[in-house]
Order: sequence, then C-alpha cells, then structure tokens
Amino acid sequence: MNTRTEHDSMGAVEVPADRFWGAQTQRSFQNFRIGEEKMPAGIIEAFVIVKRACAKTNRALGFLDEERAGLIEDVCREILEGKLDGNFPLSVWQTGSGTQSNMNVNEVIANRANAVAGKKLLHPNDHINMSQSSNDTFPTALHVAAAKAIKESLVPSLKKMISVLLSLEEKYAGVITVGRTHLQDAVPIAFSQEISGWREMVCRSLDAVVSSSESLYSLALGGTAVGTGLNCPAGFAEAAAQEIAKETGIPFVSAENKFHALSSKDGIAFCHGALKTLAADLMKIANDVRWLASGPRCGIGEISIPENEPGSSIMPGKVNPTQCEALTMVAAQVMGNDVSVGIAASQGNFQLNVYMPLIAYNFLQSVRLLSDAVTSFTENCLCGLSPNTDVMARNVSRSLMLVTALSPKIGYDNAAKVAKAARSNNTTLREEAVRLGFLTEKEFDETVRPENMV
Repeated sequence: MNTRTEHDSMGAVEVPADRFWGAQTQRSFQNFRIGEEKMPAGIIEAFVIVKRACAKTNRALGFLDEERAGLIEDVCREILEGKLDGNFPLSVWQTGSGTQSNMNVNEVIANRANAVAGKKLLHPNDHINMSQSSNDTFPTALHVAAAKAIKESLVPSLKKMISVLLSLEEKYAGVITVGRTHLQDAVPIAFSQEISGWREMVCRSLDAVVSSSESLYSLALGGTAVGTGLNCPAGFAEAAAQEIAKETGIPFVSAENKFHALSSKDGIAFCHGALKTLAADLMKIANDVRWLASGPRCGIGEISIPENEPGSSIMPGKVNPTQCEALTMVAAQVMGNDVSVGIAASQGNFQLNVYMPLIAYNFLQSVRLLSDAVTSFTENCLCGLSPNTDVMARNVSRSLMLVTALSPKIGYDNAAKVAKAARSNNTTLREEAVRLGFLTEKEFDETVRPENMV
C-alpha cells in the first residue's frame, strides 16, 4: 500500500496515500479495531454541516479570510455530495467524546482543501476547528443528525402509515367483528374501530416523537472544552446556530446553558424514549395483524394480508406474516437501544459525557430501522390488508359475549346463566335464553343485534 507521512503533536504517522485523512484519524483507525460498527454517515454529514456553518461564521466575524473559508465550504459541499466517501473509517468504539471523528472530519477537509489550492493553506485544528472543541461539536452534530433523521425519514413514514390506516377505516366502516380482551371473546366491535385504535397509537407516537425532538434544537456549539466558551468569540455560537438552522430547515438555536449542553444528554435520552414508545405501539399493531391473519384455516383468519414470499423450505404453499415479524424485530431492537442510550446518558462526569458515539450510533440506528420498517410494513402489508367478512360474521354470530346485550333486560346473573348454558350444551344464546324462560325468540332477536352494540 502506498503511503504518505502525516504529522500531529505526537509525531509522524504513515497514512494511505489515496485518502485525505491525517495522523489523528490514522492513530484512531489503528488503535480501535473493535467491532464492525463505523461512525454513522448521519453524524459525518452533520459534522460537515457544522463545519461549513462555523467557517461562514468565522469569516463573517473576521477571523477567517475569504480564501480559506471558501475552500472549506467547497470541500464540505464535495463531502455532502458523496465525492469523498471512504475517508471516514473510524469505529464507533473510540474515545467517548468523539474527538477522533471530529478530527477525522477536520483533517479530511483541510487536506482536500490544500490539495485543491495546491498549497498548504489550512490546518485541521487552527482553521477547520476554529472557535470549536470536539466537546461542543460532537454533541452539536449529534443533535443535528438526530433531528434531521426524524424530520426527513421517520415523520414521513409515520404520516404515510397514518394515511393508509385512515383509508382502511373509511373503506371498512360498518364491518362488524368480535372484540377480544384477555385473548378471550368480548363484545362486538366495528373493524373500523379496531383500525382507529391502531391509527391513534401511531398519531400519538408521532406527536411524542416530534415534540420530544424539540429538545434537540438547542446546540452545544460555542461551549468549547468545558462550557465556558474559551477561544470562542462573542456572537459565534448564535450566528453558527442560525447558519445550521438555515442549512437544515430546523429551528436550531444556541443552548442557553453550555455547561448543561456539554455534560448532559437528557434531551437525546428523552427523545429516544419517544422512539421506544413508538416501538411499543408498532409491536402491538404488528402482533394484532398477525394474530388476526393467522391460519389460513386453523387460526383466527379474520383478515387477509399480502402473500409476499414462500414461507417454508419444506412445507409447500406455506406463507407467513413476514412484514409483521420484521417490524416486531425492529421494535425489540429499538427497545434494547433505549436501554443502552439511557445507561450512556447517565454517565456524564463533571463537564462532559463520554458515551456520545454509542448514543449517536444507537439513536440513529433506531430512527433508521423504524423509518424503514414502518415504510415496509405500510407498503407491503397494510396497503393490501382486507377483512374476511364471512369469517367475521360467523364468529360474531357464535360469540357468547353477545349475551352482554341481555344484561339490562334480564340482569347480569341471568345473562351469565344463558352464556354458561350455551357453552356447556354447545347451543346458541337464543336457544338457551328461550329454554330458560328469560325471553321469547322475538324479544331476543330485537335485543341482541351486534350492529347496535358497536
């Protein structure tokens, strides 16, 4: 492998000649050969947005000349366009402050800019990291990446799911099915009402995710090393946050208390809690769907869902509820991620939390998995979901809990006698109500009408 020699404060390091990273990136690459998890692309993108905003701000404040600031902006544009992919190789399992990933971005921007300029104009610390510290840029990039992922990926996928559920409600209004509590038969319910419960779960989870993401809008940038803002000029934090807001379309602001912004990860933990809540709701919806679609002959079988793939390598003709299974696995992963994020957020010591790469990886994985799984479930399952009305009608007619409608007329105890007799004798509620002398056939038919019970 062809190499070139790069230097940092610790000395010389050999770096791949075809890469733009420098000595600090190479040291991290060599010293943290842990796992396969790399720093998420969303964090790199957010870092680049932050670096470009910082360059613009430093130029506006008179600390960075036009040529250097312009080069930084041009290289940032190249990175965002994917032209420098392959230059960000670092493991998630590195320093807990994310310093090495901050320097990875700084070095790539500086070295690429110098190559474009044909001369050494930019230093990764002196110019790219001007007015900054890893301790304020990583939490800033974390908030930017998390808020962008929610806005651009998760919110649209959830809105699409809500729209499809609403259309199913409208399409199947008037279809009556059996309610179920404790996995036992209950009184009738309209299928549209059951769907409305699913829809409301998603709506409320969406509201929770959006509202909790507002806690990410406060940026640590400007706090530098410990929150005091050492080496950061007056007005920098506010102006840089305004640039980031303009770039992303998200109302980011400079955090009022930088000591809190650097040391606490309560906002990101709070927001991930909303992702966990969403995962719990999606788990319930997916399980309802696969139970109702179970069968096709020996299960509940009250709904049909798309048959997307063969379900067995040994049983011909078997088809499984695979979209439900994928969604529930994603939900389980997100719930596990929430435990890790919570533990990591609790580990802020003094002026800094040093579990930030872990938080970043888990949070962005949760958003990505939820976004993709919701889209997949919506398009490949919900869009093709339909009720088996004959099965629903048969089950409603056989349900012993229709007897509930008799309670106001013959009393709870007598209604219970009717239900128990019908179950014991394998007869109908109508037959037993008449046999026990509680009602005539006409009175029963007038009283027990499933369509009036929903």
